[in-house]
Amino acid sequence: MCQFKITVDENPAPADLVRLEHVLAAHNESKSEPRDYTPLVLFIRNGDGEIVGGLRGVTVWGWLFVSQLWVDEDLRGQDYGTNLMTTAETEARRRNCHAGYVDTFSFLALGFYQKLGYTIFGSLEDFPKGHTRYFLKKVFS
Repeated sequence: MCQFKITVDENPAPADLVRLEHVLAAHNESKSEPRDYTPLVLFIRNGDGEIVGGLRGVTVWGWLFVSQLWVDEDLRGQDYGTNLMTTAETEARRRNCHAGYVDTFSFLALGFYQKLGYTIFGSLEDFPKGHTRYFLKKVFS
């Protein structure tokens, strides 16, 4: 009889992570439509080419997921964040997405996303302690 061992790996090999992602994706696609997973990355660069803002996400199963959004503090309040989001949503629509979702924290950008039409569909209290993590979605019109 074969024995299996569960290990904790705090620094996994990239190939191991790719294996995990690929087998899970294959399983999921066997139970549904193709996921059409496509990364989406946008940058704001200054005149020297330095990155001063950006957005990282993915389009998958007709949804845009924004995992990271950052604008340099000197540029905040000048609509760069809004422009990143609207550009991402435009690209997501071009990729046949019907909606988008994000998550943020009570000490970050909840109001920002709500102003863009995102609504809360879930939350985690005390994540981190004393704060709330919010999950928001928006159906594209």
